[in-house]
Amino acid sequence: MDWGFAQKVWEKWASNSVGSSGEPLKAALLLNYDPTGPSRLMSVIAAQQGILAKPVELCSFLEFIKLNNLPGESFFIGSNDLTCCHWCLNAVVEDESSSQDPNQDIVTSIHETWFCARSLNTSRPAGEGAIVMQTASFLLIGMYDGSIGAASRAMVAVDQFSLQLSRKHH
Repeated sequence: MDWGFAQKVWEKWASNSVGSSGEPLKAALLLNYDPTGPSRLMSVIAAQQGILAKPVELCSFLEFIKLNNLPGESFFIGSNDLTCCHWCLNAVVEDESSSQDPNQDIVTSIHETWFCARSLNTSRPAGEGAIVMQTASFLLIGMYDGSIGAASRAMVAVDQFSLQLSRKHH
């Protein structure tokens, strides 16, 4: 993938899709990802908006993706209260003391090149979610606050980025 083209697409897309003033996503990450190639040759983070993630913080997330056991695992993005987002694809999460965690996390969708994860976090009454989509060379992670309507707008935004990237190949 031509990074110059991808960067132009990202900048235009992120300025219209990511932010706090009515945009469908509160944050987005574009990660270099080629499961068949050596990952050590390029930076993990190609671009980010609305989040301050560090490459070392994404190692466990990339391992989660490589394991491809989506219904049985959970993932974190970020490492502190300002950047940490946690989603689990289990129906109910239990903590170490076997009492029920106040956060109930549910599977929303798993598809061939993308999945949605939802965290019904008690500190955010409307909930929050993430959409992870794999393109030819990248993983795009779109994060949003809200429920069904917000999830639909987020999915459209993530899909638009993917379609814009794929135009280079046609």
